[in-house]
Amino acid sequence: MSWRGSTTVRDRIFACLPYLLPLIDSLVFSSSLLQQFPVLAILLLPLQPVRKIYAGIGQIGQIILFFALFILVVRNEKVSHFIRFNTMQAILLDIVIFLCSILLQILTPIPGTGFAIETLANTIFLGIVASVVYSVFQSLMGRYAEIPAISDAVYLQVR
Repeated sequence: MSWRGSTTVRDRIFACLPYLLPLIDSLVFSSSLLQQFPVLAILLLPLQPVRKIYAGIGQIGQIILFFALFILVVRNEKVSHFIRFNTMQAILLDIVIFLCSILLQILTPIPGTGFAIETLANTIFLGIVASVVYSVFQSLMGRYAEIPAISDAVYLQVR
């Protein structure tokens, strides 16, 4: 990504916040991994208050939050490009999670696919966590996080 100016500390922090959305939504895929490695649950403890608030707003509230981020942040030219880019990238990661959950719902009724589904769920969870950690780190450093295919789609949406 070509450099579009300097980012302030405030912009860097606000650019990290939308990544809570895919991180919280990816926890659905973590159950089998956390059963195998209960120590990992300790790393997810700081997310519990945010997870409870997010679950408390219900599915309608989650959809409203999703569209509010898109309309009020991504499409708002007054918000810095850095924040809009990271918000759109977080939204696209969340869409990937949604599509993966549909795929798993389709595969679950098929007999004999338990291990494959568990492996796929673990892979989805670890992939989203890795993407979020990478993106947050890059945002804190003031750089644009480049995730293959996702970032290309973000560039098409954020002008």
